[in-house]
Amino acid sequence: MGCRPLSAYSLGVARITDLLAAGRTYSFEFFPPKDDAEHAVLVRALLDLQPLRPSFVSVTYRGGRSSRQRTHDLVAGMLRTTTLTPMAHLICVAHTRLELAEILVEFRKAGVENLMALGGDPPTDPDAIEGELEFASELVELARAIGGFSIGVAAHPIGHPRSPDLAFDRDRLAEKLRMADFAVTQFFWKADEYLRLVDELADRGVDKAVLPGIMPVTRLVDVPRRAQMGAAVPPDLVQALEEAGDPESVREAGIEMATKLCQQLLEKGAPGLHFYTLNRSVATRRIYSNLGLAAPL
Repeated sequence: MGCRPLSAYSLGVARITDLLAAGRTYSFEFFPPKDDAEHAVLVRALLDLQPLRPSFVSVTYRGGRSSRQRTHDLVAGMLRTTTLTPMAHLICVAHTRLELAEILVEFRKAGVENLMALGGDPPTDPDAIEGELEFASELVELARAIGGFSIGVAAHPIGHPRSPDLAFDRDRLAEKLRMADFAVTQFFWKADEYLRLVDELADRGVDKAVLPGIMPVTRLVDVPRRAQMGAAVPPDLVQALEEAGDPESVREAGIEMATKLCQQLLEKGAPGLHFYTLNRSVATRRIYSNLGLAAPL
């Protein structure tokens, strides 16, 4: 699989909608650091990954005033000091409609053109206010009213944990995606899970780009955490990781599994790949190299 065409870069496009129209996108996700130690780790990852020339990068949003500012500052900093095209995350929970509108306006003032609109998990802070918007679709509508954004939404190949069944999940996702521009999936483990999601959206008349989210498992201690995050690692993959033996071999096995998944997705026509980096660079760089998307490491 040769390197991707550079047409999107030569056009100077900053909107993800236009990047997707120009060809496949390859993107990375980061979270804003909470302290100086996390900041140093993030800076190192950004320096390592920027040469791979990602189509865009997304910056998560945990909720709360401090996280709100960290996300804004990180995205605005990327626009000012790097060649990266950032996408800012925003969640409904624990915000009034006015607060969300103010955040969106501040994003536009900073030059942010790409937004990931999310419902968000229920707040754990007992002092958090009750949000006025319940669903991501309402946030998409608000962002449209503010104007100027290329808007993404989340998709869950095996269904959102709070959906009563898969049909309900697909109906709500189709409704949400009709208003948005593209979707990015939660991480998953089997290509068929993603392909089924795309087919079920097509059955509902929705054919907008759905970017598969990739999160390799490189340590056995990460396996329970993936289940807590809503996408348990299948038993056959867990067994393969356990049989790998020492930590280095486990990491190699996890990278190989993720590489094979990416190859299958690209062969089946996925519009790109979105890597959940966890603010680290090694696994993503290795997968890139394995796929022929970057010079060998």
